[in-house]
Amino acid sequence: MNPGDYEFIGQLLKQRSGLVLAPGKDYLLESRLMPIVRERGLNSLDELVAELRRPTSESLQTEVTEAMTTNESFFFRDNTPFDLFREDMLPALLEARATRRRLRIWCAACSTGQEPYSLSIILKEMADKLVGWRIEIVATDLSSEVLEKAKAGMYSQFEVQRGMPIQLLVKYFTQVGDLWNIDAGIRAMVDYRKLNLLEGFSQLGTFDIIFCRNVLIYFDQPTKATVLGGVASVMAPDGYLLLGAAETVLGITDAFKPVPNKRGLYAPTTQVSETLRDSAFGSAIPKLQAV
Repeated sequence: MNPGDYEFIGQLLKQRSGLVLAPGKDYLLESRLMPIVRERGLNSLDELVAELRRPTSESLQTEVTEAMTTNESFFFRDNTPFDLFREDMLPALLEARATRRRLRIWCAACSTGQEPYSLSIILKEMADKLVGWRIEIVATDLSSEVLEKAKAGMYSQFEVQRGMPIQLLVKYFTQVGDLWNIDAGIRAMVDYRKLNLLEGFSQLGTFDIIFCRNVLIYFDQPTKATVLGGVASVMAPDGYLLLGAAETVLGITDAFKPVPNKRGLYAPTTQVSETLRDSAFGSAIPKLQAV
């Protein structure tokens, strides 16, 4: 691919999704975009770029953007965020919301659904502690294709083997041929919506917990700051933000601060939960039963 075409695709991706295409990623373009080339009856990436440059290429631009921003996911990925959800955030918020008895959780860039379904399973496992509670999980992604897969809740043997404990697999999945279908009750706990993080999301309402993991790593610094500012605007003052292991708010925004000794966990600077602060320094906190 010539430098001009490479730059054009990079600008397209940056404008439509925030993704920064680093130099030398020709192999990534080929692996992600050649299926579109073939589906469109084209002969090369050069021809695809020529089509993208046409004024009437809106649908193709969307297809290319979604193909380039589709990322892998797996159940209970990295474990620590889910331990923090179960053992720290939930106890703190269940205490803080004891009167209202309502929690809202957002999984941003949810991909094919493994993250929100992992949260749903944790909540299902502790159902006896949540009687009378209304807990909503909203999961969003830029890609229509991955959202459809997430809604279907059908996963291959390889996908369920990546992180799903066998006892939970047997309990919450049904084998259908070579695939595993997640329980309808677990699917019903998640509200999937299409959303571009660059286009604003105030319409989603306010959340108590936000998972925005392994998303910021694809953005440049100004875009990271914009997205984190938007996240802060829809977070409860005593809510919590989970980022990926390679991500941070430090040097990007003052809207959040790290929760001490809790890797990847951040709280709004306006108010850090006293419960979690005490827990971070060794004070006792009620623990929920681990999955």
